[in-house]
Amino acid sequence: MNVNLTEEQRKQVAQWLNQGAKLSEVQDRLAKEFGIRLTYMEVRLLVDDLKLQVKDPEPETTEAAKPAGRETEKAGAGPRRVRISVDELTRPGAVISGKVTFSDGQTADWYLDQMGRLGLATEKPGYRPSAEDIEEFQRQLDQELAKYGF
Repeated sequence: MNVNLTEEQRKQVAQWLNQGAKLSEVQDRLAKEFGIRLTYMEVRLLVDDLKLQVKDPEPETTEAAKPAGRETEKAGAGPRRVRISVDELTRPGAVISGKVTFSDGQTADWYLDQMGRLGLATEKPGYRPSAEDIEEFQRQLDQELAKYGF
């Protein structure tokens, strides 16, 4: 990845993470404050390159790693749930792929291409999941990708 941050920008990213910012928040702030537009995956790789870590805002029970193709689910407050799964057979042109079901029951295919770009193909044309669902999807996807060494 070829992102050249100044020392001041690196310190600012570290400060945001120390204050509990999530990767999606770092992504937004890099764009707003520094004019640096990165994909979610590029931000994730940047944080890794800078040897920084995202703080986990609340302790949660971790499940044992599940085999590919199994769904993972986080029991959130109330009935809202986002579930993701990893495909046993990765879709053509992707490094890893899977499916997501959002809290309203809408489904989509997700994939990560060779360039580290995340794609989301919804079944319902024009559908946009809620911001909360996207955040939960990104959190769960991050956990799943870590299991596979991404």
